[in-house]
Amino acid sequence: MNQISSLHETELERLLALSNLGIDYYEPKQGLNFLTELAAKISGTEISLVNLIDSFTQWSVSSYGIDITQMPKEDSVCQFTIQTPGNEGFEVGDLSADERFKHVFYVRDAPNLKYYMGVPLTSPEGYNLGALCVMDSQIMHLSEEVKDVLRLIARQIVDRLRVNNLVANLKNKVKEAELNQKKLAHDIRGPISGVIGLTDLILDEELAASSQEIKEYTEMIKQSSISLLDLSKDILSKEFDDNANRSPELNEGETNLVKLKETIVRLLAPQLKVKNIDFNVLLDQENQFESFSKLYVLQILGNLLSNSIKFTKAGGIITLKMNLTRNELDLILELIVEDNGIGMSSSKVSEILDDGTSTDEGTRGEIGFGLGLNLVKQLVNQQNGILEIDSKLGVGTKFRIEMKVN
Repeated sequence: MNQISSLHETELERLLALSNLGIDYYEPKQGLNFLTELAAKISGTEISLVNLIDSFTQWSVSSYGIDITQMPKEDSVCQFTIQTPGNEGFEVGDLSADERFKHVFYVRDAPNLKYYMGVPLTSPEGYNLGALCVMDSQIMHLSEEVKDVLRLIARQIVDRLRVNNLVANLKNKVKEAELNQKKLAHDIRGPISGVIGLTDLILDEELAASSQEIKEYTEMIKQSSISLLDLSKDILSKEFDDNANRSPELNEGETNLVKLKETIVRLLAPQLKVKNIDFNVLLDQENQFESFSKLYVLQILGNLLSNSIKFTKAGGIITLKMNLTRNELDLILELIVEDNGIGMSSSKVSEILDDGTSTDEGTRGEIGFGLGLNLVKQLVNQQNGILEIDSKLGVGTKFRIEMKVN
């Protein structure tokens, strides 16, 4: 394996580790704001940020001293922090004097930041998911003692993100157990009532049932007993259809089509505004308020749409269609992203579907990291879903995804 392939593989593993946290970048992150403020106070800086970095975007999931939620990955200083070996971090004494950063908007314009110190947010598996950074409009330098404390805070932030994810999963499992209990009580009542009713008919002396009728009743009792046996197998082997008992309120880790539309529009608003792209979201009216797991959904949609924005010229059009259907016990989510961008060759489409990666430059010169669509393919595969790509050079691209979101 050559060095470039190795780097791509490592970066894909990092992106998968970030996706597995199931983070909604706009939801409150419990316990992070205190740690973010603490980092600024200890370092004596005006600004502190907790940034998570995916294939296209840096997401600020907690901030102190500045109101910011996201920026393109190529504009961030933290992209260099997550590439540093170990947990030493990355320090720049004067951003305005550094060729790599002096032209970015927050250095060139207000708040005219100069100092930067970032330490990576490293997962237990060794992947740098993002960075804790402190910044200031004055040139400064932090002591090693202060940097050590920032590294400790960074470890606490990673622990907090993991705990939040575990808590959300536990809450969902508790809710699922409660719903299963209700379903069990409901489903058992029918067969048992049938058995009791048929037994009463057989034992009723006034009925004087014939042997043929008794045989028929006995057969019915057998069928009811078999249905109880099948139900017990369901309890041991698979999930229940809890749709009838589903609460209209969304729980942690859940979304619905209406909520998902709101989240996506809010997430992508800055990128769409910069390139003046017309973005349309169409929802199938049926099941639009049905709740489902949002695990990987935001990561998949975010990467697909960021890719379309990157390769669609200013004034272009991107359409997102979302449809949710129920197939027995499964909820199936269909996502269609269609743009009138520069399109791809058939060889490029084949490369993506074969888990390959390559780097292309966007329509405004955006840096191509070559892993967004590969990450989508991996996440869809993890859900045993389907990814289809229809693209023509100079015409545009259509992505279609179908996957279970139970």
